[in-house]
Amino acid sequence: MAGGQERVLRRRIKSIQSTQKITRAQELIAASRIVRAQGRVHAAQPYSDSITEVVADLAEGGGGINSALLVPRPEVRRVAHIVIAADRGLCGAYNSNVLRAAEAAVAEDRTAGRNYSLITSGRKAEAYFRYRDYDIDASFSGFSDQPTYEDARQIGQTATRAFLAEETDLVEIVYTRFVSAGVQVVERKTLVPMVREDVVSSDRGGAVAASYEFEPSPDTILDLLLPRYVESRVFAALLNAAASEHASRQRAMKSATDNAHDLIVHLTRVMNRARQDAITTEIMEIVGGAEALRGGKKKLVSDDFLADTIEARRADLFEARTQSNS
Repeated sequence: MAGGQERVLRRRIKSIQSTQKITRAQELIAASRIVRAQGRVHAAQPYSDSITEVVADLAEGGGGINSALLVPRPEVRRVAHIVIAADRGLCGAYNSNVLRAAEAAVAEDRTAGRNYSLITSGRKAEAYFRYRDYDIDASFSGFSDQPTYEDARQIGQTATRAFLAEETDLVEIVYTRFVSAGVQVVERKTLVPMVREDVVSSDRGGAVAASYEFEPSPDTILDLLLPRYVESRVFAALLNAAASEHASRQRAMKSATDNAHDLIVHLTRVMNRARQDAITTEIMEIVGGAEALRGGKKKLVSDDFLADTIEARRADLFEARTQSNS
């Protein structure tokens, strides 16, 4: 029984060691990609700041008063939610946090009597909402760990086109903002219509805004520039989500590797204890058998000595009787 238990434990330890190698490799890969993803987030920041500054200059110049992307709808009947999740798992609670926030937003829409639609980015988000029969307008996947601007353009155009066609009255985006390798925060922000005060009140560092003359008119330029502004915000969200995914995966795989190590140590101790019990049992069986053999030999020797004594005594008695008769 102990020998069979030892074999089972040995096989389980080998299986856990194989899993530990995989989780360790995933941890190292994620750790190496965090720096690259964080660098992409910082590299995209100047473009976002520049386009925000241009939009602010146009808005301060009197443009955008009648821009469809800046004018809120008098009544919000349908809300579109852009949900950015991952294509793969093994990243802890990263996906579940985003999906939980998006599901809460949909629940708020239903409570307020509004319709909703979903634009998902990542296979996990699509599979989650499609399995639960949510309304999905569009799905994008295959780039969650390394998004490009073209991916953001497709998502932004899908959301903007539906808003301009009055199919939706509000567009929100749900994603994970990368703060540091140890901190990621789920964000839910309004994407369209953009709040005009947020666009105008861009941080200029105390500098006085210059006066510009625009050709063509500011409204025409804004109509062309605001969709690019939306795309840049979607791209920034995708980059933050990618960095957050790598950071979450690195922490999850490190935790899995440590847990595998602890489990291997525990099972090794159990296996050693079982082996020691088996060895002790075998030694006791050998000693018991030896004692049994030794006891059998002593009994056999004592029985032979008694027989010889009786025969000798009988011979002495017979000789003494013969002498007395004569």
